[in-house]
Order: sequence, then C-alpha cells, then structure tokens
Amino acid sequence: MKTQRTTDNGQQTILSIVFLNYNRLAETRETAEHLQPLVEEREDTEVIAVNNGSSDGTRAYLRTQEHWLTVVNLGQNTGIAGLNEGFRLTRGKYVLVLDDDSHPHDSATLDRVIACLDARPGVGAVACRIESPDNQPVRTWHLAETDFPGPSLAFVGCGFAIRRDLFESIGWFPDRFFLYQNEIEVAIRLMRKGFGIHYDPLCRVVHRESPAGRAGWRRVYFPTRNTIWIIRHYFPFPPAAYLIASRLCMGLFRAIQYRELKWYCKSVRDAFGEPIKPEVLPLPLRKKLNVFWKQNSLWHQLNVRTLLKRLRRSSKPVL
Repeated sequence: MKTQRTTDNGQQTILSIVFLNYNRLAETRETAEHLQPLVEEREDTEVIAVNNGSSDGTRAYLRTQEHWLTVVNLGQNTGIAGLNEGFRLTRGKYVLVLDDDSHPHDSATLDRVIACLDARPGVGAVACRIESPDNQPVRTWHLAETDFPGPSLAFVGCGFAIRRDLFESIGWFPDRFFLYQNEIEVAIRLMRKGFGIHYDPLCRVVHRESPAGRAGWRRVYFPTRNTIWIIRHYFPFPPAAYLIASRLCMGLFRAIQYRELKWYCKSVRDAFGEPIKPEVLPLPLRKKLNVFWKQNSLWHQLNVRTLLKRLRRSSKPVL
C-alpha cells in the first residue's frame, strides 16, 4: 500500500491533478492559468504536468511554472502512456486526470471529487460532467445519458478521478493503446476488481475541445485497432466475431470519411497481429458493458441513425 506524503507544513496531500501536454502550448497555458488559482490556497492538492516530448515551447513554458506545479519532461510522445509517468509521482489518495485542453470548472469541483470518493468505498472512479466553455453538457456514450448522479459505464479521459492505489493496482493506463479506448479498458479492469464508476454532474470539467493535433488518421487507426483488441481480450466467440465485424465496417466508413484507407488497413493488420491472451468476462460483467456493445454493434448503430432521421423528418413543420 502506498504511503501518502505530506507537504512542508504537515498537511496530507489528498488530491493529485495530472494533465498531459503535447505540442499545444496555448492550451497548456490556458489550463495552467485555470488551475493555479484553484490550487494556490489548497494544501491538500498538487498538480503534475507531463510534457510528452513537445517541441513547440511547452517545455520552456512549464519550466516557468515549477514554483507551483511539478513537471515531468519526456523525450518523445508516448501517448497516454506518458500520463503513467505522472501518476507514479502522485502523492494524493485520489488522482484527477485532465487533458491539456480541459480544466475543473471551479474549486468546488475539487472538493466534490474528494467527497464523492470518500463517501463511496465501492466506487473506484468518478466520471465528471464534461461541459463546453459555455457550460453546455458534452454528450458522449461513455457517460450516463442524463445529468443525474448514478452508475456510469466509464468516464471521459479529459475529466475523471480515480483512487490512486487502485489505479496503480490495475496497471494505470494501458501503455500500448497510445490513444483512444483507454477509458473502456480501465473501466473493465475496475469492474473485474469489483469497483464501480459513479457519474456526478457536480464534478464539472470544462473541455475546450481544441482541434489542434487531432489528425483524421488518428480517429481511424486507434479506435479501430484498440476496440478490436478489447473485443478479442474480453468477449467470447461468437459475440466477439459479430462485434469485430461491426467494428471493421464502422472503421471502414470512418476511413472513407477521412480519406485514410491506408491507416485503416494498418489498423486491421495491427489489430489482429498483436498476440492477445483471452480473458473472457463472465456473463454478468458482460451485461454491464451493454452500452459498449451497442456502440460497437452495426445493427444498433444503423437502427439508431435510422430512428434519428425519422424523428428529424417528423419534427419538420408541414407547409
């Protein structure tokens, strides 16, 4: 069990905030400017910034902020694995994870994260309410459909909190994923440990959703490859075969949309070329992944889209 360290005045560190940075200096600066006033009067909170091999001046900027945050400089971009280097340095009981383009809405969110995990020993992670800069909720299949607190399948990587020792025990983020679907992998690992994920709309994280550095090929390659890895790992045959076929169809559609067929072909090759030892989840746990199933089921996706089209047509005024 990890021993919590304390600050110079003896205050125990309860919350560690970790955010990753890669070649988005303006976003990194804005996140830091939001975080500093939130934590400067708190003795129970620390901030760790991981520079993932940036070459745009991020390293130099973060050096000027070392009077209030800890900087981890990596030699190259390792994707989400870079966050693991920051997680290993955390001193808090809980870890709040952000992106370089996200920040807590206010100090009350930090208090709420701590209170939520303190009060729920069976909860391994808290999924925060992700909202736009104008306070509108950002809807995603990872989260509950409504703004009411309750169980959630997973969380969004730009805003969630997790028990530090539990996170370490499941191996942090999966290094090999690099980007995308790491939230689902962590959610499954927590589930196998007997812990749930709680969505709390009072834990508010603003996601500015900067498009910088988000090339189309990444949206084709990593979701296709990583999702197939998850299916191969945790689902039995024949359901796995159906989900994989569905994912291949959806990945192809996205590849055509982004004109990235080369990366789609590479994603398929790597998805099946990686040796994976199956660890099939028991049926009760697979049932908890119902949202994941629907998200990766071609039948469900086509039906949902057809229904939405019908609803939009029916909502048009009759002239």
